[in-house]
Amino acid sequence: MTTSYLPTRLLTPTRLLWASIAVAVTTITLKTGAWYVTDSVGLLSDAMESFVNLASAIFALMMVTIAQRPADEEHPYGHHKAEYFSSGFEGILIVGVAFGIIWAAASRLFTPQPLQELGWGLALSILSSALNGLLAWVMFSAARAHRSIALEADARHLVTDVWTSAGVVLGLAGVALTGWLWLDALAAIGVALNILWEGGHLMWRSAQGLMDEAVEPEVLQNIQTTMTSFDQQTIRFDHVITRRSGQRRFVDLHMHMPSHWTLGRAAAVRTELEQALMRAVPGLRATIQLLPTDVEAHVDEVKDLSAAQHVKASK
Repeated sequence: MTTSYLPTRLLTPTRLLWASIAVAVTTITLKTGAWYVTDSVGLLSDAMESFVNLASAIFALMMVTIAQRPADEEHPYGHHKAEYFSSGFEGILIVGVAFGIIWAAASRLFTPQPLQELGWGLALSILSSALNGLLAWVMFSAARAHRSIALEADARHLVTDVWTSAGVVLGLAGVALTGWLWLDALAAIGVALNILWEGGHLMWRSAQGLMDEAVEPEVLQNIQTTMTSFDQQTIRFDHVITRRSGQRRFVDLHMHMPSHWTLGRAAAVRTELEQALMRAVPGLRATIQLLPTDVEAHVDEVKDLSAAQHVKASK
């Protein structure tokens, strides 16, 4: 069954993160069992990452719960940015685990240890990867629907876990075929480097979101298309600024109209534009300043000061 046939209410961030917690506990059990029967450092690294999955899912659930709180006096724009803390926290955990895996695998690389019960270890690892892959597939679809960076971060981490398990399985298969025990440690180090990159990517995404990053290009295109649908002979727009905050999207702009229009007429057109923008971009909040056509507003103090100094110097 594809996620498109599942009702959105069944794929809420809260429910999916509870599912992620349950899957993390299951995979920890499977991977720890695989490490126990094989004594493989590669499988140990895989099990360590699953503990990060569990901690990340719990923290993401906390942040999503906070993000869903309504706006209040202290947070008039809502609590949507809480999800970025989840993404950043998950990235930090992933980076920490990566260094731990490298440390554990380094000694095994030079002093390999014999492995046992590889068949059972491979079977348990593959089963846990299948669970993670299925959940990640569902979470990616829900993350797009809910515009949730917390869900996206958790899904990306699950995909990383799948690749981790794939690398470990290949390493163990190589050991079984060649007898080269050092392949186990080499696979663990390769896994660590992979998740180190993914952790850094999540931390970068979180930092960009906390710094009021502009909306996605496709969202900006929808905004611009909506504005151009209005009468361009009598109305013009400038100073269009966008930002995103968790699930919310914001746009600030100036709307210039003929100076002879009544305030009621101008306000009616502004309301029409606001409604059109919200239909084009779900979750968008628009702030529109009305100005006469022949009036320019000063919005950038640094640029305004530089321009004034330039004019003064030229006199």
